[in-house]
Amino acid sequence: MEQKTTNLPLLGDEFPEMTVDTTHGPMSLPKDMKGKWFILFSHPADFTPVCTTEFAGFQNRIAQFEEMGVELIGMSVDQVFSHIKWVEWIKEKLDIEITFPVIAANDSVANKLGMLHPGKGSNTVRAVFVVDPESKLRLILYYPQEIGRNMDEIVRATKALITSDENGVAMPANWPENELLKDRVIIPPPKSQKDAEQRLTQYEGYDWWFCHRSLY
Repeated sequence: MEQKTTNLPLLGDEFPEMTVDTTHGPMSLPKDMKGKWFILFSHPADFTPVCTTEFAGFQNRIAQFEEMGVELIGMSVDQVFSHIKWVEWIKEKLDIEITFPVIAANDSVANKLGMLHPGKGSNTVRAVFVVDPESKLRLILYYPQEIGRNMDEIVRATKALITSDENGVAMPANWPENELLKDRVIIPPPKSQKDAEQRLTQYEGYDWWFCHRSLY
């Protein structure tokens, strides 16, 4: 049987334009988020246990995202009335009020965002898209239905992206708790031989190609 192909969005692409219905009313993306960082996270259906734990996880960390100036947008392949009931259920049963909008997605939206993977049959995968103020896709994560997302990693990675942009540096593994550098950041590669020769007189490092500094 011939498998259908899907156009996966790529890092650096502009977030695909779409007009969607949400639990907070209509939205035009990325237009309505222009000038802001935002995270869109998708779900295959409402009233699914793994996705419910993720909704709770995002909401419980919303203050951390707000502190960074990041908006959260949920999305599920169900209709708005179903989303409203799901959000009500979460508030009633889990005592967590969902304050971010939830998009009612369809196959067209799912295809634009690469959520339909042929190898997963008719099920949509769960995706996370981190989008910068210029509407560029900066981080994309895809998860299968079987495992929940690591919310703390999404917080960490988003903070790392923002910090990298603001300071013109790269972030080591597990930043800000790297085994070698702790919370220090990595200096970009030198642009010339002269720059390389002067690098260790300007910064601390293991070699001219591996220099680092404190953010503070």
